[in-house]
Amino acid sequence: MSTGFSSSSCRFADYFVTCGLDTESGLEPDELSALCQYIQATKFRDVARGKLAGAKEGENFEQSPLRRTFKSKVLAHYPDNVEWNPFDQDAVGMLCMPKGLSFRTQTDIHKPQFHSFIITREDGSRTYGFALTFFEEVTSKQICSAMQTLYHMHNRFNSYDISLDTLYVSKCICLITPMAFAHACRRVLEQLHQAVTSPQPPPMPLESYVYNVLYEVPLPPAGRSLKFSGVYGPVVCQRPSTAELPLFDFPLQEVFELLGVENVLQLFTCALLEIQILLYSQHYQRLMTVAESITALMFPFQWQHVYVPILPASLLHFLDAPVPYLMGLHSNGQDDRTKLELPQEANLCFVDIDNHFIELPEDLPQFPNKLEFIQEISEVLLAFGISSEAKPQCSEGQSKLRVFRSGDMASDKRNGNLASSPLNSYLLRENQTIARLQALVKRTGVSLEKLDVKEDTSTNKDSKVQCDEEELKKHQLNIRVREVFANRFTQMFSDYEVFVIQPSQDKESWFSNRDQMQNFDKASFLSDQPEPYLPFLSRFLETQMFASFIDSKILCHDDEDKEHTLRVFDSRVDKIRMLNVRTPTLRTSMYQKCTNIDEAEKAIEMRLCKIDHTALHPHLLDMKIGQGRYEPGFFPRLQSDVLSTGPTSNKWAKRSAPAQWRRKDRQKQHTEHLYLDNDQREKYIQEARNLGTTLRQPKLSNLSPSVIAQTNWKFVEGLLKECRNKTKRMLVEKMGREAVELGHGEVSITGVEENTLIASLCDLLERIWSHGLQVKQGKSALWSHLLHYQESKEKRDATPAGLVPPGIIHDTERRKSDAGCAMPPLKVSMIQDMRHIQNISEIKTDVGKARAWVRLSMEKKLLSRHLKQLLSDHELTKKLYKRYAFLRCDDEKEQFLYHLLSFNAVDYFCFTNVFTTIMIPYHVVIIPSKKLGGSMFTANPWVCVSGELAETGVLQVPKNTLEITFECQNLGKLTTVPMGHDNSGLYAKWLVECVMVRNGITGHTYKFPCGRWLGKGVDDGSLERILVGELVTNTETEDRMCRTPPMQQSPGMMRRFVTISPNSKPKLNTGQIQEGVGEAINGIVKHFHKPEKERGSLTLLLCGEYGLVWALEQVFQHGFKSPRLFKNVFIWDFLEKAQVYFESTEQSQMTQDENWQMRVRHFCHFMHAINSTPRNIGKDGKFQMLVCLGARDHLLHHWIALLAECPITAQMYEDMALLKDHSLVNSLIRVLQTLQEFIITLEASLVKGIGI
Repeated sequence: MSTGFSSSSCRFADYFVTCGLDTESGLEPDELSALCQYIQATKFRDVARGKLAGAKEGENFEQSPLRRTFKSKVLAHYPDNVEWNPFDQDAVGMLCMPKGLSFRTQTDIHKPQFHSFIITREDGSRTYGFALTFFEEVTSKQICSAMQTLYHMHNRFNSYDISLDTLYVSKCICLITPMAFAHACRRVLEQLHQAVTSPQPPPMPLESYVYNVLYEVPLPPAGRSLKFSGVYGPVVCQRPSTAELPLFDFPLQEVFELLGVENVLQLFTCALLEIQILLYSQHYQRLMTVAESITALMFPFQWQHVYVPILPASLLHFLDAPVPYLMGLHSNGQDDRTKLELPQEANLCFVDIDNHFIELPEDLPQFPNKLEFIQEISEVLLAFGISSEAKPQCSEGQSKLRVFRSGDMASDKRNGNLASSPLNSYLLRENQTIARLQALVKRTGVSLEKLDVKEDTSTNKDSKVQCDEEELKKHQLNIRVREVFANRFTQMFSDYEVFVIQPSQDKESWFSNRDQMQNFDKASFLSDQPEPYLPFLSRFLETQMFASFIDSKILCHDDEDKEHTLRVFDSRVDKIRMLNVRTPTLRTSMYQKCTNIDEAEKAIEMRLCKIDHTALHPHLLDMKIGQGRYEPGFFPRLQSDVLSTGPTSNKWAKRSAPAQWRRKDRQKQHTEHLYLDNDQREKYIQEARNLGTTLRQPKLSNLSPSVIAQTNWKFVEGLLKECRNKTKRMLVEKMGREAVELGHGEVSITGVEENTLIASLCDLLERIWSHGLQVKQGKSALWSHLLHYQESKEKRDATPAGLVPPGIIHDTERRKSDAGCAMPPLKVSMIQDMRHIQNISEIKTDVGKARAWVRLSMEKKLLSRHLKQLLSDHELTKKLYKRYAFLRCDDEKEQFLYHLLSFNAVDYFCFTNVFTTIMIPYHVVIIPSKKLGGSMFTANPWVCVSGELAETGVLQVPKNTLEITFECQNLGKLTTVPMGHDNSGLYAKWLVECVMVRNGITGHTYKFPCGRWLGKGVDDGSLERILVGELVTNTETEDRMCRTPPMQQSPGMMRRFVTISPNSKPKLNTGQIQEGVGEAINGIVKHFHKPEKERGSLTLLLCGEYGLVWALEQVFQHGFKSPRLFKNVFIWDFLEKAQVYFESTEQSQMTQDENWQMRVRHFCHFMHAINSTPRNIGKDGKFQMLVCLGARDHLLHHWIALLAECPITAQMYEDMALLKDHSLVNSLIRVLQTLQEFIITLEASLVKGIGI
């Protein structure tokens, strides 16, 4: 839902409201906000004493009466009601005076304060409010004496004396409007206030001006400007056309001055990634300005979650909302950040606006091209004389815009007052960040010297601008900065339409299955992006705002249908595509600056120079004699009879118009700027958006316990829904099933994307664990709970044996499955997993520890089980959580654990692949053949364990136990185990069945099958072999070897032909052999077509079961003449004979072409190098090495061609052999040629000792 406006308002303002002290009902303490202040003040102390604060007094008697808050009332609002925007008394009252009434004496009077606010309705549409708060003398004697009495009770006689002091109370006048014309509303209110405080009465009664702004001033049409009269001077407002960026009327300058460019960009990144954001300031208007600015800069995306820029004091409990939110919290100016007790901080961006300071969540990715982006924004600010660093504010309100434009700089440059680079001279003097930035930018080759300093034509004297200079500068700066931000998205998503997946079924069924549907081909889109963009983009594509943007794209087929933001964005994207026709969709990370600033700026200046509409002037109303008088210094109660209805003949009053006209009007407004929709699409988009985030704003009403309970119940349902969607999304990604259904072939998840999904799961868990939390310790609610559990568990374990409570036994139970009797599985222990994480010195924070623990539990397929165990301690959960917390809703909790259980269906390596530098214990067991037991074996065995990240070097294994445990840096997923022995002693022949290796932290067990002899004079005479391993899945028992390598597609055709037992060698026919080669090559081709981060093990595809080496072995064994009795002949023997033949023909200089000689030389060189290696790898090991080197250097197809022609083949092969069939050999050569396009890098263990 876009930031829609109230549907059929065409008036500038819907209501005029006054709020303040109701003298009839007297002083009522504002219990809720006082209670919150009281609880906040006492909580900190009491938690330290170990008891939670009980708010005994509704009023906070620790506060002096003048500092206390009292209930404010809506005193009057005109008109009573308008049908398109029903008056919400609770909300308006709360937001006009969020802290209630405050009292002051004459010594402590403040200037009038202006602030704006927003009311979001349940359908997501918004109404804006603009309020001016000022102090007025209290005339009621009762109130004054009540205040004096309160002072006596408070024992402060010196603060307020009824006979000496004048008592003042706050009052507020407010406009409620359908669109946010902040500047115009501020001027109207300030002039109304000035009318009652100035010594001279205004020209006409106040009613005339209020009536005028309510009924006679229309909303300016799109692309037009409007001028109307305030009490003392004209008020101008202008509205962008349908081709421009949406209306935005808050000063961006103030945001950059308060926070600095770097902080604004970090905050912007947090908002785009839908991280919880809490703004903190003692100025309501600053909260609103920052919130509105950040959401406006997101164009074309829109914030989809809870949005409360000003959180009234009575709604503080809303801060533990377990959903993304953007909220503003008012600070009293005395407390510092450390006093602020926030329910959840694991994924919170905290912005202390007044102190120019921002706290970011961990692992925040960088916005793409961040440095160049900061540079471009800084140049825009600099042209207006604004530093890109945050700086202390000079005044409470908005500081005056220094009229320092590039034109002045150019003239200064002519007079020799400025150095050659304005950026250098103006900024670098005062600021090291830019200096550092400049150094970095220079390295990227972007020049700072070419800063565009141009003559300023905008303030040309001929064209008279109808608003003041400062207002014009504000518009110019706003549009420049917004264009620079919008340009980033048009560049980043210039080809997004290509990746939108249009639904195949009709709209109705699309909506009913919306949760399951993919609406955007993320994997393909990301594979086109420059590497540095991926951490940000992969997370951004998972957000609700991106999903909603794509949904609205799918729902709008033609331009007429499109909501305004989408139409503007698409037209800009089309423009970029027109420019880039020469290099279609070529993705580079070259930074493209914004080029359309000037035309956007001109459009605004045109509107302000030539005002399109002038509204009716205020006029005397039909009032009775004596009405309309007022006392100076007091804002009067206006005459409701003249203000309650507008003029009947007025063309703006749509009341009498029949419904279909109003409907038409609404559609007309939609095509302009109001983003409205026809009803059905409205319903669809609304449903699409309600993926668990139905609450946009808390109900601003009396907060009875039942309302609070209802709100929390909504959160619980939302969390469960989000959990269901997230687990489903992650499984679908992991299995690649949905992508296949959508016709994208076999798609598997990219490393970046997997990390993104897991990070968002961690974020969801943190939000669940911080919902309804009683006591908070540290920044991570989940880790805090785990520590409490660990502590209580260790206490119980310390109790005498007989007293262990019965429910704890399952902690020590072992996994049922057994991956081979030699290696019992690791004990399942949540506490042990916690200790592993606590021992990793690289992880410093609680949030980091919680995330690492979640990753480890997912990799071990124990997440659901661990969390179930954690929550089985009901006493602890009760102690830590309030009754309404998600973790205390039993049914939802069960469903949640059930959803997490589904992760056990897939293999994650999210711990191993992320913590690559930590130390991990490994346990290695060598299992000799049972039939020919190695009991007599006398030699000394050794192994070397090699993985995707590193390898160990040679490790000696004690021959009596055949197992070792060692600790080394994370090896990653294990790939090969080279093993052998030193051939010492009498009996140095050894038949090894397999080697098992287990990771001591993740519990992953790998099996490296061997099934061959190691020893001189037995088998192929090898003393060492390179074993290729596979992960053993938990369900497998000892008898059934793991045949499917992890992370690979379903088993190929070969499995159907071959049922291998280690000893019998099968005889395959030529068709099956060709199929085998094809599959092996196919596996390698697929491997290289995957993104680099998600490729499995290449070694497995070359040397593993049914890999390339095996396939070529079948080729050479086909039709091999069987040797005499008792003598084994190996393929290597044939290759050596061929080598001798080739060398002799080369010597005898037989006339062959140069190509042939080149190939022969290569072949002989490789054969010679492998034969002279110092390693004892045996004949089959040598063949394996030759195939791997041939694949690496793209020579295999040449060698096959040579060998097929070689006379030795005729001698050693039967006539029906594959190598003698020309057509089969040619097709084999063609298949092998496909490897030429890939750069094959071999694992070190495969080619050790070969210097080629």
